Amino acid sequence: MQLKKYTDYSLRVLIFVGLKPQGELASIKEISDVYDISHNHLGKIVHELTRLELLEGIRGRGGGIRLAKNPEEINIGKLIRVIERDFALLECFNTGENHCVISPGCTLKHVLNKALHSFYHVLDQYTLKDLIANEEELRSLMTQKL
Repeated sequence: MQLKKYTDYSLRVLIFVGLKPQGELASIKEISDVYDISHNHLGKIVHELTRLELLEGIRGRGGGIRLAKNPEEINIGKLIRVIERDFALLECFNTGENHCVISPGCTLKHVLNKALHSFYHVLDQYTLKDLIANEEELRSLMTQKL
C-alpha cells in the first residue's frame, strides 16, 4: 500500500502546525522551506485542510495558519480516508472499471480488502497528538533545516 504524496504532505503540514506553541501561527513559506515542498502545492493542501476544518487560516498582515482543532481530535485514519478518496488497491476495487476476467471468482480482492480494513483499523487508533508526542526531537530536526 502506498499513500499519495498529497496525503504525505497533508500529514506533514498538520505535524508542523501541531508543533507550533499555542497561539503561534505557521506560514506556508515556513513549511515549504522545512520540507522542501513546492509553495504552490502546499497552498492547495492548506486550502483543503482548511476546507476540512482541520486548519484555520488567519488573513492579513501577520497572518498564517493554525490548527482548528486540538491535536487529540484529529484522527489519522479518518483523515487518510478523506484525503485518499479513491484508495483502490486493484482494478477490481474500482467500481465500473473492472476488466479482470476472474474477478467474479477471485478471492484476492477479499484478502486485500481485509488487509485494507486492518490498515485503517491501526490508523484509527492514532491522532495528531500521537504523531507529535516527540515534539522536542521533531522541532530540533525542523530547525536544522531552516
